[in-house]
Amino acid sequence: MAQLTDHPLILFVFSLVLMSAMAWLGATWLRRARPLSDDMREDFGVVQSATLTLLALVIGFSLSMAVGRYDQRKNYEEEEANAIGTEFIRADLLPSAQAAEVRSLLTQYLQQRIQFYQVRDARQLDEINAATGQLQTQLWAAASGGAKTQPNPVTALAVAGMNDVINTQGYTQAAWWNRIPQAAWVLMLVIGAFANLLVGYGAHSDSARNRFLLIMPIVMALSFALIADIDSPRNGVIRVVPQNLISTAQSLH
Repeated sequence: MAQLTDHPLILFVFSLVLMSAMAWLGATWLRRARPLSDDMREDFGVVQSATLTLLALVIGFSLSMAVGRYDQRKNYEEEEANAIGTEFIRADLLPSAQAAEVRSLLTQYLQQRIQFYQVRDARQLDEINAATGQLQTQLWAAASGGAKTQPNPVTALAVAGMNDVINTQGYTQAAWWNRIPQAAWVLMLVIGAFANLLVGYGAHSDSARNRFLLIMPIVMALSFALIADIDSPRNGVIRVVPQNLISTAQSLH
């Protein structure tokens, strides 16, 4: 299931085939096996409306969850850029040797953070994460070493700023891991499948049935693909662009 939700295009094709198959099953096999009489149609309409309403609510809540997580990733990108830019300035509070080392390491660290947002390949991402961890260790050693050389409240500000740089990276990583639960995806697909089954089963005529067999699956598949695209930080079309990090890198130069 995770492979589907990580790739919106594949999810679109899968959900379109699934929803179309369920609608066709309801319009053909189920109608022949259990014909819908006129006295049952009113009760069937209630069940069909309730199912479609429930599906709309689940899709709406899932979309809201995906948008919230997307906004969270954007906010943490901004916080990362602010923390790095602030620490670059606070490096002046350290002794000259450590200040020069911190600025050099921050420049390299900033490039790694920009690549983190832009890369798609898993192997390159592992390399970026490894390089980020090493740079964080070196940055902390340089900042703490300068504070130990001149232990006073002024150098403590540089250490606190370095702590913010490291913390914001952790918050960003946590936000990228915070995805819509797989159980919610399964629930959406199951309710969508039953909704299409009921739509196909309740079509009054062949022409109406053909329209619903085409429209409903496409609309639902597009909805699922949109939610997956927003929820997927790396594989979707809608992605967080590191504008603030890039602007900070340009300002440092």
